[in-house]
Amino acid sequence: MDFILSEHVKDMLKERNIPEDWVWRVINNSDLQEMGSDENLHYYKSIDEFDNRILHVVVNANVIPKKIVTVFFDRRKGYKN
Repeated sequence: MDFILSEHVKDMLKERNIPEDWVWRVINNSDLQEMGSDENLHYYKSIDEFDNRILHVVVNANVIPKKIVTVFFDRRKGYKN
């Protein structure tokens, strides 16, 4: 696997009740992927099981392996209907 979860992400998954497989779904099959001004890759995907809310996964691609640095439901991206 060329991605790892940061300790912060592991904590956030537990705290926010986000299944880890949703993170991998976002990375492997994103609806949108963009390079942020923070030089991290930002992946977005609508999660059907969570009222189509957009899960935002941020990845530091400048390290090997790539590190998933945070994950959250992004209200700024709205809902996909």
